[in-house]
Amino acid sequence: MHDQEMYEAGLAMRRRVLGDAYVDPQLDAAKDDPVWGAIQDMATELAWGHIWTRPGLDPKIRSILNLGMLTALGKMPELRTHIRGAIRNGVTKEEIIEVLLQATIYCGFPAGIDAFRQARDVMKEEGL
Repeated sequence: MHDQEMYEAGLAMRRRVLGDAYVDPQLDAAKDDPVWGAIQDMATELAWGHIWTRPGLDPKIRSILNLGMLTALGKMPELRTHIRGAIRNGVTKEEIIEVLLQATIYCGFPAGIDAFRQARDVMKEEGL
């Protein structure tokens, strides 16, 4: 069952963190594709609505956590997205480097090297 209030709260947070330029194409693609639509709805309502809007951690801390977790999982396309979100949430270039160094030690050098490649590219694109 869909919780419209959580979906709307999640959509607002998702737009705040990732920006309309990222969110709009995702949602547009979901309109004509029930498979993509299902995961977009779930992510917006559950991840962004139920979790990201909770008061226990601010968005900057949530972004920092995501960078470490996505590095550990080796999910580089999602890591790129969340590096951009982290920057929007006030995570500095230096903090991103420190998070990825920490993740490298605990997750291994192959994961860390991949994460640093993504960070380098995103930072260049973002002018950092």
